[in-house]
Amino acid sequence: MDSAKLKGYQEWIRAELDRCVDFWLKNGLDKVNGGVYTCLDRTGQVFSTDKSVWMQGRCAWTFAYLCHVYGARPEWLAASKSCLDFLEEHCINREAGNRLYFTVTADGKPLRQRRYCFSEGFYCIGNAEYYGVTGDETCLKRARDAYELIYQLNNGLIKDPTGLGPKTIPETRSGRALADPMIYLNITSVMRRVDPANAELYDKRSAECVQTIFGYHFKPELKCTLESVGVNGEFMDSITAGRVVNPGHDIECSWFLMEEANHKKDEQLRKNAMQVFDFAIEAGWDKEYGGLLYFIDCLGKPPESYEHDMKLWWPHDEILIASLMIYRDTGDEKYLAWFDKTLAYCKQVFSDPEYGEWYGYLRRDGKPTAPPCKGSTFKGPFHLPRMLVMCDTMLTELLAREGDKA
Repeated sequence: MDSAKLKGYQEWIRAELDRCVDFWLKNGLDKVNGGVYTCLDRTGQVFSTDKSVWMQGRCAWTFAYLCHVYGARPEWLAASKSCLDFLEEHCINREAGNRLYFTVTADGKPLRQRRYCFSEGFYCIGNAEYYGVTGDETCLKRARDAYELIYQLNNGLIKDPTGLGPKTIPETRSGRALADPMIYLNITSVMRRVDPANAELYDKRSAECVQTIFGYHFKPELKCTLESVGVNGEFMDSITAGRVVNPGHDIECSWFLMEEANHKKDEQLRKNAMQVFDFAIEAGWDKEYGGLLYFIDCLGKPPESYEHDMKLWWPHDEILIASLMIYRDTGDEKYLAWFDKTLAYCKQVFSDPEYGEWYGYLRRDGKPTAPPCKGSTFKGPFHLPRMLVMCDTMLTELLAREGDKA
């Protein structure tokens, strides 16, 4: 291990984190209505005032997590609380079992409701992390209630109070989505850290998530982890949805699993998680232009999604977290090489030292879509700052380990 190289990584990452956080504090926060705008252009100008409910929860989590790692700062706590307050006042459908909306207007009028539980998930971790740094018991109760609601909906224990129903007509086709267990696994990890009184419940739920991922979605015979499978894990090879691999999702899932392996001290789970990473990076890395393709077909057939060969910011954040985590935990230089290669690519095409934050959407050749943007309904202060904080923390651990050897 080259300590000088690790220090170089960390120096860049810390500077990038400062630029990222400053970008959102300066440009994203709505000082009139509360919450955060995320549709921002390259310079930070708002180009749409509709608000993503996902991003209210994610932003609340990010700024509370910054406090958790680096110590509380008034501006971080205020940003987190502003998003939590906006969520509570405007983003909950009280007439539909406290399901959350997907988008609302600038002043909080509901626009869209979706069947998926991700708005509830990010509401949950935002409240949980804020409780972790402030001790606000109201936020803990909100997090616990949302956590239970998601579990009941994902497992069909209650009927969806929105009345939206499943994505496909169940008499014709039903299935499983990887996003449900993998996101719930990450939510569970946050809840277990801030709410140790319920550790037994969280350990049970996390084990269920791991079983679902490997029991249904992980397909070593295909060298991939499938986004969608039949109810019993069947490979739906005759339809494009059944062959879709999202390499970024799989890599994100791999480090969620590695965190669980570390918590349980489960070496076999770590090896399995590494295999999830290996399959995804080998299949998804663009050998011609570099970077990670957004979607691929596991049988090499044409994907239907228009953006399948684009390069999006967040999958590269997940590579950086997962590769460095594996290297930290195993010492295998292969994964440090992936970290180095991906960081070099991100510096070249995603980073914008002039204005801060990363471009969200690139063409396959690495050029930003025109005009470029730094945020959208799906991109806000979450994946990038999470990666930068986690990598900074892991690099500190690695450098301390080197210091102990000296």
